[in-house]
Amino acid sequence: MTTSWTVSRVLRDRNAGLCLTGLVVSAFGTSSLWLASGVWVKELTGSDGLAALCLLAMWAPTLAGPALGTLADRFRRKPLLITVNLGLAALLPALFAVDSPGRLWLLFAVLVVYGAAGAVHDAAESALMTAAVGPDLLGDVNGLRMTLTEGMKLVAPLTGAGLYTAWGGPAVACLDAVTFLLAAGLCGLLRVREEPPVRSGGGWRKETAEGVRHLWGHPGLRPLVRAGGTTMLLTALSGTTVYAVVDRLGHSPAYTGVLYAAQGAGSVAAGLLAGPALRRLGGRRFAAAGIALTGAAVVARAVPWDPVALATSVACGLGLPCVLVAALTAVQRETPGPLLGRATATAGTLLFTPNVLGLALGAGLVELAGPGLLLPLYGLALLLTALPLAQRTPSASRTAARSPSDANPA
Repeated sequence: MTTSWTVSRVLRDRNAGLCLTGLVVSAFGTSSLWLASGVWVKELTGSDGLAALCLLAMWAPTLAGPALGTLADRFRRKPLLITVNLGLAALLPALFAVDSPGRLWLLFAVLVVYGAAGAVHDAAESALMTAAVGPDLLGDVNGLRMTLTEGMKLVAPLTGAGLYTAWGGPAVACLDAVTFLLAAGLCGLLRVREEPPVRSGGGWRKETAEGVRHLWGHPGLRPLVRAGGTTMLLTALSGTTVYAVVDRLGHSPAYTGVLYAAQGAGSVAAGLLAGPALRRLGGRRFAAAGIALTGAAVVARAVPWDPVALATSVACGLGLPCVLVAALTAVQRETPGPLLGRATATAGTLLFTPNVLGLALGAGLVELAGPGLLLPLYGLALLLTALPLAQRTPSASRTAARSPSDANPA
């Protein structure tokens, strides 16, 4: 009843429904291209390393998130989003020229531009959502956004792989271009009034620094973003043990797909429950509960038993999104509109860059010690990360957990 009420509550709002529909369309195209690009490179070169670089090319621009987010504060967000979507739709047909290893540079160049445009798009979208959707719906919308994004990860890669097998990489690029055109059209239908942006007059560097200072100086946002980044680091570290876990269970490496599917199912459920849980618990306690659940699951995963492995995968999927939804919604609620693009992009960098670092570090650590030792250590660190958020704080530092109606969606 709670989840169905949340969905109907959001979909009754015209702008919220349009935002979520645009998200589904964009996520479908992006997830399809993400898988197909790696397969494309692998088929042309036979190199696993070059295929893995596709994901790095898309993620690398997030390191410049604070600077890229400044763009979202220099222009009105709705026209900017439409322009970015149309620009990417026009860019993707360039991939039709990638037909040999010598032209792979074009694929990687497009992926880097794709990632940079995505950072600007996400910042502008987050800022526009605060103007298009009522503050009491932000937690529900962000929760459903997580559900839909995870759902697309379960469906879209299969579609991309099928299209690639049947018609090759250009067909997937064409599909992604169409999704951007549709997203631009849906954005154009939003009914929102935006004031012209006001320049601070301090130049790009000063404007970027203003967003960083606001985020890190805010007593409600800093603990959530810091805990979120730490959680992403630790879960990335634990994620590098998945093949060792599968090996201890006596399965082939392909069994990792079963565990990832179970985690995806947990994330879908987390998104549906996020809005009501945020209103009941508040942002800090909701994040703490999710981190603690993830930590307990990581510890339990050290037990080499199939039912435990499946249950802990679902629990990780259920727990991990909590701090992300809480932190990003709090940024939307507690940041003045003129700063919101920069603050959102900075939060994205601080939350998701540790994921890349954790994957690199964990790949080395898992060669030195087995999951029986590493997983309890990672899980204990997650439980310690949850403790500060679970403690009561003065009201001044709890503003990220309060809505105008005292209902807290993050």
